[in-house]
Amino acid sequence: MHQLLNTLYITTEGAYLHIDHETLKIDVERETKLQVPIHHIGGVVCFGNVMVSPAAIHRCAEDGRFLVFLSRNGRFKARVEGPVSGNVLLRCAQHEAMADEGKTLSIARNFVAGKIQNARQVVLRGSREAKTDSDGTALRETADVLGRAVMRLPTCDNLDALRGIEGESARNYFSTFNHMVRGDRETFALNGRNRRPPRDPINALLSFLYAMLMTDCVAAAEGVGLDPQMGFLHALRPGRAALALDLMEELRSVLADRLALTLINRRQVSAKDFVDRPGGAVHLGDDGRKEVITAYQKRKQEEITHPTLDQKMPMGLVPHIQARLLARVLRGDMEEYVPFLYR
Repeated sequence: MHQLLNTLYITTEGAYLHIDHETLKIDVERETKLQVPIHHIGGVVCFGNVMVSPAAIHRCAEDGRFLVFLSRNGRFKARVEGPVSGNVLLRCAQHEAMADEGKTLSIARNFVAGKIQNARQVVLRGSREAKTDSDGTALRETADVLGRAVMRLPTCDNLDALRGIEGESARNYFSTFNHMVRGDRETFALNGRNRRPPRDPINALLSFLYAMLMTDCVAAAEGVGLDPQMGFLHALRPGRAALALDLMEELRSVLADRLALTLINRRQVSAKDFVDRPGGAVHLGDDGRKEVITAYQKRKQEEITHPTLDQKMPMGLVPHIQARLLARVLRGDMEEYVPFLYR
């Protein structure tokens, strides 16, 4: 049996989160809008102007529940966490592995392999669901290109070459992303990835989903006892959760991109859910954010069979399982990291 604790997302401007005995309560204009037993919550994510009582902050920190503050549009602002947990020897092993070029390359290579393989699966599914021959043909060609990229990975003998294949594959993948959009292609046309800020609805949607996935991957790394700042594929930068970004790579297409396409193709989001901001930025509006958050939570509850463990589990547990597999590699219990491959 698997227990998947829920993440509480608070999107209402001016909301106040506080604790009453063993219950978290959310008040808006002095009226309680939601209350939930604290043991049902794995973490809290606040969007925009949300206030949190000191007692709620202290309780989350003591219990190991993450408390994250994002802008209204999903950009990371701050994270509150308690004392560092986990085996200090594991973190030492993580740091030692980073000094080993061979081990770093092996782990990074499998992150990239998982990312490209999963992107290829999304593209192949898109080709099967395509409504026109031209869409299907374009997507099958991209799948072939991604397949060849995976075959080149074993020849990479340094991180720069590996990152080059990863970047090239991402460009190829997104170059035919529009062929998987069956809804409003005029609104959701993707003319390349852009962010900080996103400048069109599809980029705004993807960036918002990636922000939530990033939060889950940081929590997964910390939950195992790993240092989320110390990655293998992504370069180290102050304030950058490089390991969480590593864990994200193989999950972007199956947890975020595929969900974005579903929301668009089922017309659960439309042009009215996006707001133009000064400077050319485009952001999700209040109703759009709520729709996407609800869909993301449902997606995490969907049951899949983990290919490595051969066990059924909710999709939302995958980042935590992958973090545990990585920890086993760093401890020397497994020879190499095995990415999550979606089928």
